Amino acid sequence: MANNLKTVVLLTGMTLFLMFVGQVIGPRLGTQHGMAIGLAMAAVGNFVSYFFSDKIALAMYGAQPAAREDLPRVYDVVERMTQRIGLPMPKIYVIPNESPNAFATGRNPAHASVAVTQGILNLLDDEELEGVLAHELGHVRNRDILISSVAATLAGAITLLARSAMWFGMFGGSRDRDDRDGGGGGLAAILMMILAPIAALLIQMAVSRSREYEADHTGANFTHNPYALARALQKLDGWSKQTPLLASPSTAHLFIVQPMIGGDTLAGLFSTHPPIAKRIERLTGRPPDSV
Repeated sequence: MANNLKTVVLLTGMTLFLMFVGQVIGPRLGTQHGMAIGLAMAAVGNFVSYFFSDKIALAMYGAQPAAREDLPRVYDVVERMTQRIGLPMPKIYVIPNESPNAFATGRNPAHASVAVTQGILNLLDDEELEGVLAHELGHVRNRDILISSVAATLAGAITLLARSAMWFGMFGGSRDRDDRDGGGGGLAAILMMILAPIAALLIQMAVSRSREYEADHTGANFTHNPYALARALQKLDGWSKQTPLLASPSTAHLFIVQPMIGGDTLAGLFSTHPPIAKRIERLTGRPPDSV
């Protein structure tokens, strides 16, 4: 229920944000209906966020649907676990990337997807892979996947708006400096530079770091083997740095361990992963070196 409420708050906040942006830049674009345009954009954005955010996230990383014969280890674990805990079988995807990582997405358990990279399949043994998949199913059970997917789409939209406003400010604001509204593009850029990080921070609060701790705990309860997930996290932490997966800051929070975020002025605002050492300590009650 809490995550559903957060999703409503996120979508409502995005609507108000876009209406405000439309009101600010509307006159500069020669229209007095900027707020209405912002509302229309928000309606489309909210629809896409709710129904297609998972597909967008999967497509961003080239995830391909996998059949049982492609990933028998994954199917065996996920089928066994979902039957035991009473979850629908999610769709399984593989990301053709050697960096070890995984994420779950979808709007609810009946429309969930779990994606794993080729690298994680090569790196982990069966127990460790089970721990990772249990963690992802923990996100599904805890209904984190909708808010995470929606937040990814909204964060991407905010980043795009901020960049567009800065571009508009640099090249559009200087054209009519002698007009009464000269520099309006620059004002829009400044407003977006201020408001975009605030909106991004709200998304970060909604997609809190505690959800990773909770998914770790839920996954360990599914397997009754917290040490397997702890060992997996330790391996993933080391190998993902050696073979980094370049991710967008707007979707980095989806992954089980923090991927590499490309150069972006807003990147730090979307960091939502707690330290691996703390996750391992919470799982096992022991420091990482003793696992």
